[in-house]
Amino acid sequence: MTLEGHGAAGRVARHIRQLIVEGTLEPGTRVAEAALAERLGVSRTPVRNALPVLASEGLLEPVGKRGFAVRAFTKEESYAATELRCVLEGYAARKLALREDRAPIVADLRAAMTDGEAIFAKGYVEREDEDRYAAMNRRFHHLVVSGAGDSLLQDMIERVYSIPFVAPDVVAFNRIPADEIFPILMSAQHQHHAMIDAIEAGQADFAESLMRGHSAAARRSLGLEERFDEPKQKGAAQA
Repeated sequence: MTLEGHGAAGRVARHIRQLIVEGTLEPGTRVAEAALAERLGVSRTPVRNALPVLASEGLLEPVGKRGFAVRAFTKEESYAATELRCVLEGYAARKLALREDRAPIVADLRAAMTDGEAIFAKGYVEREDEDRYAAMNRRFHHLVVSGAGDSLLQDMIERVYSIPFVAPDVVAFNRIPADEIFPILMSAQHQHHAMIDAIEAGQADFAESLMRGHSAAARRSLGLEERFDEPKQKGAAQA
């Protein structure tokens, strides 16, 4: 069975993302369309379509006229950028909650959550759910950020999204066991609903606080917590 067919570019992007996360494609490696197509058992077209998507996520960087290479990054950079992302998105949530005309955006946010509930209805998640969850999460955060009505803030957030594994449509399904990622994503989903309630009620302080606290769920879903929990696991005293 190959990856060709409906949604091929998305599936190919997921597989290439996995190769990068696992270190199979090392930082600095030139990404060759033909080699990847052969490796994944697809034509070059879905690979060609997937590479700009991964570049927009910050996983790849342009090289030469039309090529891409794996971007070098550290977990520390991704961790810090995730914190910054949620601070900026928190401000966006505050501004949205203060808008008098926020009702249509709140309705769109609830619709996005309804789409996401289908993922969790079966009581577990599968690798195949990654694209669906990523799309739902991307839509939720996009609605909050764009709903703030602040183009400068939106530009700043988009720049933070370019750091690898920070954009809301990136989820590390391949780095976390399926039975562990389900409660992580369910917790994040509950937080989404709480944020929507706060925004709808015009509770700007609470909406901002919830979004800023959302960084912990974001880090867990990206598999970034383990690196920074190591000292605790080794018995180091923590205040």
